[in-house]
Amino acid sequence: MKNLSAMAFGFAGSQILYAATKLGLPDLLARGPADAETLAGQVGADPGALRRLLRALVVLDVAIEIPPARYALSAFGQPLRTGHPRSIRSSVLLLGDPDTWRAWGALTESVRTGETAWDHVHGRPLFEHLAAAPGLSAVFNTAMREGTGQVADLVDFDFAGKTVVDVGGGNGTLLASILARHPDARGLLFDSAEGTADAAHVLAGVADRCRIENGDFFDAVPDGDVIVLKGILHDWDDGTCVRLLRGCRKALRPGGRLLVVEPVMPESLGAAEAAGVVMSDVAMLVYTGGRERTRPEFTALLAAAGFVVTRVGECLGGSAIRVVEAAGD
Repeated sequence: MKNLSAMAFGFAGSQILYAATKLGLPDLLARGPADAETLAGQVGADPGALRRLLRALVVLDVAIEIPPARYALSAFGQPLRTGHPRSIRSSVLLLGDPDTWRAWGALTESVRTGETAWDHVHGRPLFEHLAAAPGLSAVFNTAMREGTGQVADLVDFDFAGKTVVDVGGGNGTLLASILARHPDARGLLFDSAEGTADAAHVLAGVADRCRIENGDFFDAVPDGDVIVLKGILHDWDDGTCVRLLRGCRKALRPGGRLLVVEPVMPESLGAAEAAGVVMSDVAMLVYTGGRERTRPEFTALLAAAGFVVTRVGECLGGSAIRVVEAAGD
């Protein structure tokens, strides 16, 4: 049963997870049961206050209490650990960061004006802010990698023998998965220097078939047989997206395909995947001024850049994320 009071108090759960992760508690609790005094000494916290945080983690099912007064990480809390294969550690740190927190606090202003909350609060767009904040930028890039890792192996397309260009592909998580599954494909990772900072490590297993280029994808896109845009278009308004898409169309080799891997807003809000994509849509209002789009909206957006949609793949992993395949008209 839905509870309005619980929804209104939802911010508390978010900040409890952030505080615990920022202090490094998940990694410590994963080593085995420990009491509040021992943990407080390890993380530099007040024992009484830390005990209260630990009790909250138990209530949230992130930790378990082992009498007498010891705590350990629960199975549910495992993805908060560093190095977990499905880690969301950096995503939690990004969402709970004071800069992010302040932007969400301006949501009302955003709804009133239609302007981006992040710009209103920080006086500059998100990506400019990240460029000037290396610590937060590193957290952001890792959080994006975590999200990509959830769907990388599910992107279905015949990449055999193709040159695949991953535009805005960050550290190469998606491209590494594609090349590992298609041993005769070649790849090019294209992003800013900050975005590709860890890419050489991620792509080490396919380094003989992949190269990394740095640049601004609004200036030009490297040519290839398949161009992939994963989680890029929802960051931008329609006009900016068309500008990028026209660059992609120019870069596609004859007979090439564009793959757009994005959340797709369902036609019905009763659809199982609607909640996640609707919340993501509000997040885009807060962060970038972009938006999530319906299938007809994607079709129109791509058509404005000279593309024809040839296929819309099924939901990936039960989420709202789909692969929209398009060819030049």
